Amino acid sequence: MQITFALLSNLLLASFALAIPTSAERYAARQAARNRSSNLIQKVEAADANDVVHESYSTNWAGAIQSKAAGTFKSVTGTFTVPKPSGSGAASAWVGIDGASCGSAILQTGVDFNINNGQVSYDSWYEWFPAGAYDFSNFAIKAGDVVKLTVTATSKTAGSAVIENVTTGKKVSKALTSSHALCEQDAEWIVEDFEENGGLVPFANFGTVTFSDASASTGSGTVTPAGASVSDIEQSGKVLTHTTISGSKVTVKHS
Repeated sequence: MQITFALLSNLLLASFALAIPTSAERYAARQAARNRSSNLIQKVEAADANDVVHESYSTNWAGAIQSKAAGTFKSVTGTFTVPKPSGSGAASAWVGIDGASCGSAILQTGVDFNINNGQVSYDSWYEWFPAGAYDFSNFAIKAGDVVKLTVTATSKTAGSAVIENVTTGKKVSKALTSSHALCEQDAEWIVEDFEENGGLVPFANFGTVTFSDASASTGSGTVTPAGASVSDIEQSGKVLTHTTISGSKVTVKHS
């Protein structure tokens, strides 16, 4: 049986088309390869007894942590301007519920800042720890954009993550459920040295991240980070961040 040139061409084109991965397949492959995850705060030491801001040091978290009785926090929000990192490595800014005094789960959402060979990129993500983080797809972020992060717990095993790029007017959200129950006792505004492939990534110089309009809702009202505990990142005996709180603002600077 003879196959005409036109038929052969059509068969080859069809085969080629099937071989090209869809955008969803490319996204899934990138997500699987990234293997990014947050972790519970890994404390290394507390500041001295005269430290009135109740500071502690950890290997991975810098920022403000409000801890109250279990069942207190229903949502956490904060807005910051996306920085341009320098050097090499990565860092992440996020808001979350639990993971500090409650070690069973974290509901969180945030933005990663990555720099490799001078090339800067950003990833927006959501996570219900101990499950891994997942990227939001088709959501553009660049240095200088203002982004608003919000997590909401509708119950101890269900909630949502929302990121709004205030600069572009675009918004993404994800409804989440988990078998790992929240305590709803920690509210956080954090810059993190996150994990990838089981270890901390090299911590990039992110400059400064200031969470403004930072608040957490409770069953009886709203609280700000004022009076919260402060964590700064210390690795190999060197303090890498400096955190300050002023009313509804949390500022984390790379040292």
